[in-house]
Amino acid sequence: MTEPAITEEIISAHGLKPEEYAEILRILNREPTFTELGIFSAMWNEHCSYKSSKIHLRKLPTDGPQVICGPGENAGIVDIGDGQCVVFKMESHNHPSYIEPYQGAATGVGGILRDVFTMGARPIAAMNSLSFGLKEHKKTKQLVHGVVEGVGGYGNCFGVPTVGGEVRFHAAYNGNCLVNAFAAGLADTDKIFYSAASGVGMPVVYLGAKTGRDGVGGATMASAEFDDTIEDKRPTVQVGDPFTEKCLMEATLELMATGAVISIQDMGAAGLTCSAVEMGDKGKLGIRLDLENVPQREANMTAYEMMLSESQERMLMVLKPEKEAEARAVFEKWDLDFAIVGETISEDRFLIMHNGTCMADLPLSTLASSAPEYDRPWVPTPAAEQVTDVPQIDPIDGLKGLIASPNYASKAWVYEQYDTQVMADTVRAPGLGAGVIRVHGTDKLLAFTSDVTPRYVKANPTEGGKQAVAEAYRNLSSVGAKPLATTDNLNFGNPEKPEIMGQFVGALDGIGQAVAFLDMPIVSGNVSLYNETDGEGILPTPTIGAVGLIASADDLISGVAQDGDVAILVGETKGLLGQSALLYEVFNREDGDAPHVDLAAEKAHGEFIRANGSLFSAVTDLSDGGLALAAFEMANEAGVGVQIDEDNTAQLFGEDQARYLVACTFDQAEALMAAASQAGVPVATVGKFGGDTVKFGASEAPLSELSAIYSGTFGEIFG
Repeated sequence: MTEPAITEEIISAHGLKPEEYAEILRILNREPTFTELGIFSAMWNEHCSYKSSKIHLRKLPTDGPQVICGPGENAGIVDIGDGQCVVFKMESHNHPSYIEPYQGAATGVGGILRDVFTMGARPIAAMNSLSFGLKEHKKTKQLVHGVVEGVGGYGNCFGVPTVGGEVRFHAAYNGNCLVNAFAAGLADTDKIFYSAASGVGMPVVYLGAKTGRDGVGGATMASAEFDDTIEDKRPTVQVGDPFTEKCLMEATLELMATGAVISIQDMGAAGLTCSAVEMGDKGKLGIRLDLENVPQREANMTAYEMMLSESQERMLMVLKPEKEAEARAVFEKWDLDFAIVGETISEDRFLIMHNGTCMADLPLSTLASSAPEYDRPWVPTPAAEQVTDVPQIDPIDGLKGLIASPNYASKAWVYEQYDTQVMADTVRAPGLGAGVIRVHGTDKLLAFTSDVTPRYVKANPTEGGKQAVAEAYRNLSSVGAKPLATTDNLNFGNPEKPEIMGQFVGALDGIGQAVAFLDMPIVSGNVSLYNETDGEGILPTPTIGAVGLIASADDLISGVAQDGDVAILVGETKGLLGQSALLYEVFNREDGDAPHVDLAAEKAHGEFIRANGSLFSAVTDLSDGGLALAAFEMANEAGVGVQIDEDNTAQLFGEDQARYLVACTFDQAEALMAAASQAGVPVATVGKFGGDTVKFGASEAPLSELSAIYSGTFGEIFG
């Protein structure tokens, strides 16, 4: 089939700037073929090349004694002792989920699960971080239903528990929802698999489902802004099959046990192109592919379509040739395709043949490690003033304003659609802070959380970036877990706008400071840029996924407040209301500075909580909604009332950081006070649990009334 001639329109449609096309001409010393143009487009877009971000990503702390593998592989790997490791990563599927909510979210889950088991790990937990537009927006209800059903439909069928996440609503996401998917798995430290090819003349093998035309151009689409042609992009969204993925995982893990695998790579963004290029580039080898051998489910597919298809449930591996028969038998047993589609070569070439015709012949290193790298202009975000003009309000009215919003109402409507108990190792399910999973066959537990407050990041990117990490640290500490490491999902607008690039640079500065100080290195991650519709960008949303280890089940903090417990506040309260939940939900304001994060206090207070878990019935960290929302949520979970001896708006709803609310007996309170004095940690008695009302100062309401609002709001809006 004759390929189209290269025109300016075709170059632009592939997301390539004139100067980038000029660089392609310089590299090749000739015009590229249409297939070659598609390959460059896929590998040089933001989604695959990180061309606008990698200069800044290199500044992030990625090392530590616990780190086995940092960024650059399919997922990060952290040692958890006893010859075991946890493998985890978070990635976005934002653009596909806005265009086709169910399949976009479903294939986001499928892709992140493949990243984990490609490393040799069996997935044990999933999370998601979802951002939608206002509930009144014409597409929000459809998006919420489609995304939640897609996440649940894929994860539930695959058989991995969803143990945590977050859901938020803001006008900035009206035209561009965010779907960030996290997965973690367990592996033995001596059975980890990497993607760097090695050896010349080794067979390159295609594994899994057949290739179709779904998802062609998906990576390029993911690196573009939206406009009123959004519906035209629907064919670029992949279609997932969780049952095939389950078979692919079992076959892959069985294959790894045969010793046949030299290297292996998930086929994700840019499909066969990206997986082959990354394997070759990491191994400093070339790759030859013969496309007529690629298993196809549609007739007359072109080289361009096969190279750029993002059909799901596929892998690429370099095989030990003497193990071919054994490896093939494994995949045939699972009714999956196994096809030798090429070989490794010594030259720096990416050679694509189709029925004896050369469709592409490119220097492979120029597609990956030598891809463009930009130090884009950026301007710092202007400093914001602290908010001091918030009027006093009735505290119960303020609380009702929060829990009647989909941002702070119970998300049970969402997570009850996910299977949280499959595999029977879930100790703490969504809705109660960090999720907790048993490490099967041991006394160890792993805790997982996902956190960011985008309003903070927009107002003060550096402090907002710090706060995302600090909140993850607190959530893990609140269940008794020692934080180990983090993965990031950096969602921002158009990096060609200096103010957006300034948000990115500032947020990474804050994240870097926090993960270094709190010993939570970044071991994997994803950057999602150009999240804009008609020129309007999302809130900067650098989501932090974090993992912590509980060495023994005895160290788990998982109780609830008891009738008669004392309420003790750990940490200092100045009453910071800038960018607070109260300001946004009740006063319809988004002004002021984000709360500043004292990393030394965060570390000291987190260590204090973890060290004294035996001295309290329950604990929660304080974040959005401050003391008022935390006290209500603890009371609601326990089914007992709470009385807080405070009615000042700033003291109740301020969002100062490094704080926890603890419920304990009177005797435990005395011991806790003594321990706090010795550790130099500020603590104060702020009230007590008991009865059947929620009372702030003299303002009160029946717990049952507030619980009905809290539990019913989300379903009433979206059910």
